[in-house]
Amino acid sequence: MLFDPSGLKYNSDGLIPAIAQEAGTGEVLMLAWMNAEAVARTLDTGRVTYWSRSRQQFWVKGETSGNTQELVEMRLDCDRDCLLVQVRQTGPACHTGRRSCFFTAIRDGQEVQIET
Repeated sequence: MLFDPSGLKYNSDGLIPAIAQEAGTGEVLMLAWMNAEAVARTLDTGRVTYWSRSRQQFWVKGETSGNTQELVEMRLDCDRDCLLVQVRQTGPACHTGRRSCFFTAIRDGQEVQIET
């Protein structure tokens, strides 16, 4: 039986958080949102597709930047309300040009950039 994305728990906007993780290293790259169609498109094409909340449209990672995410495996959390998308990342994942969106740490009460 094929996976049915309608069985996931979406928020009131019909979205589910998707954490992108580099499959080879386990590095957390970014967090974005998917709706049921984005989940289905990702599984069908192997090209990670998100829902852009600001633009209100589908966003295939790397379609314009060339910084693509190839799906390795999609995992569901125990409550079915969050996804872990394991990917092969080409180029930076963050729109700032950094490898990961998580480049700021809070250390000793201060924000510190840990990646340039």
